[in-house]
Amino acid sequence: MGPYPCGSAATGWEGGRSEAPCAAPEIDGLLAGAGYRVRSSDLCHVAQRLERLESAMVGSSGNHVDFAHPASDAVHYNPSDLAAWVDSMLSELAPADPGPARHAPAPDAWEDQIYSQPQRAVAARMEEEEDSGIRLVHLLMSSADAIQRGDVALAGSLIDEMRLLLTRVNTGFGIGKVAGYFVDALTRRLFSASSAAAASGSPAEYEILYHHFYEASPYLKFAHFTANQAILEAFEGHDRVHVIDFSLMHGLQWPALIQALALRPGGPPALRLTGIGPPSPDGRDSLREIGLRLAELARSVRVRFAFRGVAANRLDDVRPWMLQVAPGEAVAVNSVMQLHRLLSDPDSPGPAPIDSVLAWIRGLRPKIITVVEQEADHNKPGFLDRFTEALFYYSTVFDSLEAGRASCSGAQQQQSTAVAEVYLQREIRDIVCCEGPDRAERHEPLMRWRARMIRAGLRPVHLGSNAFKQARMLLTLFSGEGYCVEEVDGCLTLGWHSRPLIAASAWRADDFDEDARPIPDNFIFNSISNTNESNSSINNNAAMLRRRNSNNNNSRSSDSSSQQESIHGM
Repeated sequence: MGPYPCGSAATGWEGGRSEAPCAAPEIDGLLAGAGYRVRSSDLCHVAQRLERLESAMVGSSGNHVDFAHPASDAVHYNPSDLAAWVDSMLSELAPADPGPARHAPAPDAWEDQIYSQPQRAVAARMEEEEDSGIRLVHLLMSSADAIQRGDVALAGSLIDEMRLLLTRVNTGFGIGKVAGYFVDALTRRLFSASSAAAASGSPAEYEILYHHFYEASPYLKFAHFTANQAILEAFEGHDRVHVIDFSLMHGLQWPALIQALALRPGGPPALRLTGIGPPSPDGRDSLREIGLRLAELARSVRVRFAFRGVAANRLDDVRPWMLQVAPGEAVAVNSVMQLHRLLSDPDSPGPAPIDSVLAWIRGLRPKIITVVEQEADHNKPGFLDRFTEALFYYSTVFDSLEAGRASCSGAQQQQSTAVAEVYLQREIRDIVCCEGPDRAERHEPLMRWRARMIRAGLRPVHLGSNAFKQARMLLTLFSGEGYCVEEVDGCLTLGWHSRPLIAASAWRADDFDEDARPIPDNFIFNSISNTNESNSSINNNAAMLRRRNSNNNNSRSSDSSSQQESIHGM
């Protein structure tokens, strides 16, 4: 007996009898008598499935399926249960079933195909940009290597190739932006008349860019807050304090310290501030203007205040006598991203300017010296090593700025971020274009600064938990998930995604004299009792100091260094 009855299942049995077709109950009885558990009403459905089973078995003839010894664990039901048996056989052959669903996608599938086309285009564009970005980095390194070997022709051809690649990437962010700045710097190095012209920019422009960099990122704020906290703690218990700022830069750092001193338990000390900055190119006394603004603030919070400006083109033009440090003062020396400008090439013979400056700083017997520097190594003698370090360092800095730009919506903040990038571009140009004494940006890592400061007779001061907490609090004002503050041997670093970018440290002289003789009030604050004259009182010693400066054998010309008026406030 075959697996199913012969004849047309659609019309029932056509047996050996010629009588009228049997009724359904009779057919059901015959089927049951033959051992099949199926009703006559199901025969049409079973017949259709049997036809599908036969088609499936024919279609899979090239791939023999042994139902007697199946490869799978499928269970085939008793053939007497005809409907269940056919279904189990079809399910076993399902992978080979050429059913209509395999040839006609559902409407949803067509919709997916239609909408995936622009997505595929975006993915292809992103892949092309990524490939171009990798190629740009490779070409930048190759160009720097060619310059180091003196192969100007090859470097120039590589720059041309990079300019073409820059048209295929988005130069508004990411590696496209950073690569554009470095291609510009390489071009200037190769084709400018001099390295000074390649990295051109006036001190006045630098101050403006510095201000926008301060507003757009947490790096300078971190420097100011950390240094101020260390200075505030060092001044505890002192009635007369003197801050010497190596780069006044609009006085951005000092309003916070003045206000903190005003709230000091027991009353504020008398504060002197000596600010060093470049001479004004237009003849204006910009240092004095900054001093007047700070004096106004100090008077509003009732802090006795005196300001003195020292104009100098370079920090090593300054001499300690210009600062008028008096006995009995608690002195703080503050340097934010300035000391690296006093370094020289590592293989240069003889002492560097940093050595003499650190020597006279130590001679001032400061209570504390706060130093903030970029955590980078841009003073390597080999151009390729310096270039490589700068490329990855500034890529990280720009990445952090982009995160800040994305998180803010204000037009002013967006503008500050754009100008802050110009500030960084100037640093890149200096590192890439300039050599020898023309190069100012000579960043070195914290461990090298530590060794240098200890050699100069200074010992470290541990930045306390308050500085760490303030730094962490500061980051909440920015798009801060990527920023991180770390403590490293008593110093603090601020970084982006675990890479440190800026380091703050504090120092003091080993032979600091706690019992120095105090000075009389009228030596410094001779006008504090007359508030009507506080904004314009002039120190009588200024003219004498100018004459002394002009006659001093060690001083520079009056164009590069001059003493400014002393402003008193209350």
